[in-house]
Amino acid sequence: FREGLERAGQWAPHIRASLEAYGVPAELASLPHVESSFNPSAYSRVGAAGLWQFTRSTGRLFLRVDSVIDERMDPFAASDGAARLLRSNYDALGSWPLAITAYNHGVGGMKRAMSTLGTDDIATVIAKYKSRSFGFASRNFYTEFLAAHDVDSDAERYFGPINALHPVRYETATLEHYVPAEAVERALGIDGEILREHNRALRPAVWNGTKHIPQGFVLRVPAGHLERPLEVALASIPATERFAQQHRDRLYTVHRGDSLSKIARAHGVKESELIALNNLRSRHRIRAGQVLVLPDAPGAEPAATVALAQLPDDGVYRVRRGDTISKIAARFGLSEAQLVSLNGLSNRHQIAVGQRLRVAASDAAPASVAASDVARATAPASVVEPRPVTVAAVEPRPVTVAAVDAHPVTVAAVEPRLARDEPALELGTSAAARAGSASALTAPRGGASEPAAGAVAEVLAAEIEADPTLADEVALHASEVAAVLDDLTSETPAIASVVVPAPDPSDYAVSDDDRIIVQANETLGHYADWLEIPTSRLRRLNRLRAGTAVGIGRPTQLDFSVVSREQFVQRRLEYHHTLQEEFFAAYEVVGTDSHELERGDTLWYLAEKRYRVPVWLLRQYNPTLDFSALQAGGRLVVPVLASREE
Repeated sequence: FREGLERAGQWAPHIRASLEAYGVPAELASLPHVESSFNPSAYSRVGAAGLWQFTRSTGRLFLRVDSVIDERMDPFAASDGAARLLRSNYDALGSWPLAITAYNHGVGGMKRAMSTLGTDDIATVIAKYKSRSFGFASRNFYTEFLAAHDVDSDAERYFGPINALHPVRYETATLEHYVPAEAVERALGIDGEILREHNRALRPAVWNGTKHIPQGFVLRVPAGHLERPLEVALASIPATERFAQQHRDRLYTVHRGDSLSKIARAHGVKESELIALNNLRSRHRIRAGQVLVLPDAPGAEPAATVALAQLPDDGVYRVRRGDTISKIAARFGLSEAQLVSLNGLSNRHQIAVGQRLRVAASDAAPASVAASDVARATAPASVVEPRPVTVAAVEPRPVTVAAVDAHPVTVAAVEPRLARDEPALELGTSAAARAGSASALTAPRGGASEPAAGAVAEVLAAEIEADPTLADEVALHASEVAAVLDDLTSETPAIASVVVPAPDPSDYAVSDDDRIIVQANETLGHYADWLEIPTSRLRRLNRLRAGTAVGIGRPTQLDFSVVSREQFVQRRLEYHHTLQEEFFAAYEVVGTDSHELERGDTLWYLAEKRYRVPVWLLRQYNPTLDFSALQAGGRLVVPVLASREE
């Protein structure tokens, strides 16, 4: 615990800022003591990773987790994601004790507990709720948090003086192309281990050369290790080592009887490469149906190097037939997010032939301006890639981009404070008193929102205090940002709220009478395979005729004569995790739309026919909606998808 207190110092300011931005009580900054002791490299036996111990499935909802980047391992990105998750839990459950417990047990599990007991009182839930999945860790999670916060609040009482680490002063730059890690190391003159330590989100495949550092990645380098400005050093990377695309993945589905050595021999690669690329914890633990990423084949054609188009004299490009945002961005050395932000696009998939798009920061930008200068002038300070939490009301307004780009105070930093309800942590009087923070925990849920101008002024004041040289620049834009946000929140308050997906709300548990609730993408054949029994036995148990499918939401009787309940649940979860991982390898969520429910709408129709979104993903974005009894006039949040291959 003492080591955790020392480690925490280097990330404490960022964690506090992340929690504040999403309206999460500052006390929850103590939660990583319970999760990882502030060890950013921590891995649990069930695959949870990083400072905040995100699982892959939950992590994908708030962070980028794939074969190239795993933001669970980045303390900065993971802290932002944890704040969003905690806020989402609170919005779904209405109480911070329940929201904190849901961080371990899940929102779905806590809703079942509340429904079973008919209460939202955490003490009653802890004392009386009975469930196989609500074990020691979940039942004691909130208590552990209280204890950790108590110690964290008065650490010297328990440990004496604490030599906490100080935050590192970084220089950051957004990469404009796909670049090999070795090329970055050479350009900066910095040992790869230092870069790896401070850019933890990059997976082993990047560091062993199988993948490039991706375009749009925000590289973080300790300022004390740089002999020249970071962007100047990166600009020295030769054109032959700047690429327009990532190395393509080759995929292999593991079959029964396969071993890692057999797969490696068959594809002419090294076992060590497979282990690193797939982040495998053991060379002996692969399973049938698992999808492995293979390194590029020896002699494969390399990714195309970048040939940047010359900027138009007026900095404006006219869209041609066949153009996409990704193609235009690559043509002019921008990231997709930069191009979208520069033009205030609400939907990056809706551009028209002849449409005028700005591809330079200013209409007067000279044609000879360097690509790095364009990226630096157009990139928002905080937002690198569009995320599901962007605000629909803000995106279409180019004035917000113009006002924000000139200064690190962005809509992303200010907006969540406008729409949030002031939270009540409700620790209880004695616990709050022990923590010395009773006054901070008394705000009622549903309190008045902070006015936009006040929120902007507060954030700007903090920026000026940190860097007085920004005063003139901030004054130039503060009123414009405040006016835009005031206008948006006063005209469309319902839209100016954060839309975040909940963790998987599906019920995968087995009831005491050996029944389960059928979930999407499941069949009797799946159950028979996981139970190692004939399908016909399940048909007899459930009185189903041959050819009759089981419906989503239907209670189904199972037979555990061969396989234990625990084995069945594990296999079921692995199946769904694999489905979700394969989906997110092919698609990303780039925003959300709203659908007004109509008479006759069903979960299957909306997911499969109307919007072509997986059932499980639609449920994650609508965790409180009862899909068995949809009411006309209700609101459905629909995630907007984009292919990663585009």
